[in-house]
Amino acid sequence: MASTSAAVCLGRALLRRFAPRRLPALNRPLCSSNQEPHKDTTAKRSALRPGPSSTHDWIGPPNPLSNLRPIVYHIPENETELEKRLRHLRQDTEDWNQDFWANQNITFSKEKEAFIVSHLQARGLGLRDEQGRRRSLNSKEMAAFYKSFLDKNRTRHANYNKEWYRRNFSITLLMARVALSSMWRRVTDRSSSRKSGAPPG
Repeated sequence: MASTSAAVCLGRALLRRFAPRRLPALNRPLCSSNQEPHKDTTAKRSALRPGPSSTHDWIGPPNPLSNLRPIVYHIPENETELEKRLRHLRQDTEDWNQDFWANQNITFSKEKEAFIVSHLQARGLGLRDEQGRRRSLNSKEMAAFYKSFLDKNRTRHANYNKEWYRRNFSITLLMARVALSSMWRRVTDRSSSRKSGAPPG
């Protein structure tokens, strides 16, 4: 019993350490091998996704494949070229992130299913028991799969993290430039309105 709970703890610790975003199985018990695999194997955009608004960002319900909420950034009136660059970079990063985790989670589900099936077949068992219930593996067996999956995808996750930080650094710099530009515009507008004698807007 102690070794089983230790294996579960190890599996959870490894997943927390190396997976910055939740994989589908993490929303369920770690031994949830009785869940049906994803039927859809392609990352799709929500059909309910609206066009950009002029006043508000749109944040949708979690995508069933990526487990992330999609965002559509609003287009402000009189958008400057710098603001447009920032919006495009943020939207591109949002779409890139959705695609990465949708594809990663599909891979995870497929490999998990193959792992369960192969272990059951090795014991001479089918996927379902005599009552038609789906068979499952124990915590220790599933912990071995989680560790193996993370080890195999270590480089992919490391590359994802590097790109994520690079994109966020670029977004932060652009946001600072937009804020400074906006502040400078307000200062020059006040200055020119004082010179013309008109009240500042």
